[in-house]
Amino acid sequence: MNSKTLASDPLYLKVKKHILDQIRKGVWGAADRIPSENALIEELGASKMTVNRALRELAQEGHLIRIVGVGSFVAESKVQVHPLEIRNIADEIAERGHVHSARVEHLAEEKANQRLAEDLGIGPGARVFHSVILHLENEEPLQLEDRYVNPAAAPDYMSCDFTQVTPAEYLMKVAPLQEVEHIVEAQMPTPYVARLLELQPNEPCLVVTRRTWALGHVASGARLYHPGSTYRVGGRFSPATPPS
Repeated sequence: MNSKTLASDPLYLKVKKHILDQIRKGVWGAADRIPSENALIEELGASKMTVNRALRELAQEGHLIRIVGVGSFVAESKVQVHPLEIRNIADEIAERGHVHSARVEHLAEEKANQRLAEDLGIGPGARVFHSVILHLENEEPLQLEDRYVNPAAAPDYMSCDFTQVTPAEYLMKVAPLQEVEHIVEAQMPTPYVARLLELQPNEPCLVVTRRTWALGHVASGARLYHPGSTYRVGGRFSPATPPS
């Protein structure tokens, strides 16, 4: 890229694109130090303010790690999802050009305890379907899905082959969403979760607790566990009503 290339559109966007292109081509890999601000200014013919803004935004977006007095380094790649969206994890993985696979860790009909009954809006002792699915991306653990399903919303849930169809995909077909509740938090995993996600010692996980409503009642409640080192939640949206 030269100063002529930078002449059109906002300059800082051109600088960001140049840096991202070098990362995606493998010129700069994870943990590599990229050229200094002065080197980028000279190479790209942009101002210090322009380059600084590009580096700052790339750091905020998680592509770079900036260390004052040392330089900017390529961050380890992380999967990012929007906190307000419900998407089929198999589709997300396919869009990245990767392969999704799933392992069924548990699938059973159980009786709801008091807390689960309250969450699903059913009576204590009522039957529920319980599935625990490990989702993998290119054979690497990405998400552990621990889900309880109200049989009234999906009576045939137990007959599904969840190595071929994800619970989310199936539920969206048989019980179209009416309402969704999300809670996102970081927490230390139980030994069971840490083992299945192959987490490093003392590595936290990102947990999305989700309830969905369909057909006038709670359809399912799920806890989605993700490795904290490779997953993050973020998004950008506009408010429905502009502030006064």
